[in-house]
Formats: sequence, C-alpha cells, structure tokens
Amino acid sequence: MLASLKNSPAAARAFPFLAYVLLTACQGKVGAASLYWVYALKTLVALLLVLWIRPALRECRWSVNLVSVSAGAAVFAVWVGLDGLHPTLNQIAPKLLGARDPSWKPFEFFAAQPGWAWMFIVVRILGTTYVVPPIEEAFYRSLMYRSVARADFESFPLSQFSLMSFVVTSVVFGLMHPNQWIAGIFCGCVYQALVLRCGHLGEAMAAHGVTNFLLGTWVVYKGAWQFW
Repeated sequence: MLASLKNSPAAARAFPFLAYVLLTACQGKVGAASLYWVYALKTLVALLLVLWIRPALRECRWSVNLVSVSAGAAVFAVWVGLDGLHPTLNQIAPKLLGARDPSWKPFEFFAAQPGWAWMFIVVRILGTTYVVPPIEEAFYRSLMYRSVARADFESFPLSQFSLMSFVVTSVVFGLMHPNQWIAGIFCGCVYQALVLRCGHLGEAMAAHGVTNFLLGTWVVYKGAWQFW
C-alpha cells in the first residue's frame, strides 16, 4: 500500500494528512494519558510517511528566507492577538460540535513525573515545527487548492491564482481550527499567498514552521495551554 502512494499524486498528498487527522481523533479516547502518547505516535507516523513520500512531492522543499520567517511571525502575532476576542466554533454551534476538546496541561497531568511533561512538550514543538508543515501544506495548499480549480490538479500551476480555490482552501483550513478559526482563515490566506508568490510550498512550509515554533514557545512560557 505504501509503495502505491508514490504512484498516486493525490494519495501522496492526502494520506499523511488523513492519517494524522485520524490519530488526532483518537487522542484522549483510550485513556487520559492518550491525549499525550497518541500525539507522540501520530507525530512519528506522520514523520515516517513524509520521509517515505517526500521524493514524489517535488513542491515540498523547505525555503527559509526573510519573507517566510516574517510571514510566520506575523501569523503568530495575529493568532495570539485574536485569542478570546471572538466566539469559538464550539460556542457558535454547540449542538453540532459539542464541547471543546480538552487542552494539554502536561505539568498538571505529569505533576509527579515532570520529565515526561517536558518530553511530550518537546515532541509537540518539534512535531508542529517540522512534521505538520509539509503534511498540511501538501494537502491544503497543493492538493485542495488545485483540485478546486481543476479536476486534473497537477495540470494547474501552484503559482496560478484562482479566487474560488483561494477562498475555499483558506476557509476550510481556518474551520479546522475551531478555537482560532478567524486567525486560521487569515493564516490560510498568508500561506497560500506565499505559494502563489514562489510556485512551490517551500516558503509556506517555512512560515508554517515558524508560526508553530513561536506558538509552542509562547504556550510553554506563558502557560497559554488553550492554544494546544
């Protein structure tokens, strides 16, 4: 099955993301500690999938420069700055979405074993910085953006603008972050603009990584666990 992923352009861009989302749904569902160890598991699984499929994804090449770093920092500032200024999607549609998922509080959960708390924190920061960007950018900014524009998505250049694709992809990306959905939509717009600018995912991946690294550092420094 894994070998066939490289031969399917759509599957190569979708499967790592879908596997990650599926494991995310299992967090906290198989014991309280699974909120943490399933996160570590999904990060490892996603990393292995990215390494396996990466040769087939020519657009997934990191591009760290002043533009991508600045964009990532700007998204982080908006993400933190908008917190608490608008209702979450769970508050808007409680019957549809149910209660908000529990936040990470590793120092409370592992109060007697702080070493475990730090281990999972490091795993999360590294995972969101280096693993999440390629799987999410390949799915949203490459597969979804181009598929909305054209059924044969590979024939649609990453540098070509499509208003419908831009709006749909950015909104869907934002709605996947129900607690920070407005910032998520802004984030999706910024990352997609970077892809349009350079015609590949490199700058968007780098910006995404910068945003997540700064956010992870902020969460730990400020104890702002609501972001996790």
